[in-house]
Amino acid sequence: MADIILIHLFHIIIVGSLFLYVGIKREKIPQMMYPFLLGLGIFIILYHSYKASISKTPWINYIHIFLIGPLLIYIGYMNKETSRKYYEILLMFGFASIGYHGYYMIKGDH
Repeated sequence: MADIILIHLFHIIIVGSLFLYVGIKREKIPQMMYPFLLGLGIFIILYHSYKASISKTPWINYIHIFLIGPLLIYIGYMNKETSRKYYEILLMFGFASIGYHGYYMIKGDH
């Protein structure tokens, strides 16, 4: 139960904030953020591939593997040449992360 709350808090505070920051600032983020986003995308795909292989309900892992990880890799790879639409998608994922995890944390349905 405590681990689920930590997952919710992590996604609300860290992930949501990071995605909102990058989505709002777009190409004005510090240059060192691009390699970080690239590495984070690779990590997310690898981690959630493993989690999906052992999960009975891997749908949330598939969202990370096929949507979030590749988006972060793309932004990290394209650097300041990233089109605005990809930052907008990341911004939407930031709001989704905060909303989804906030809802389930408040609801208490763990």
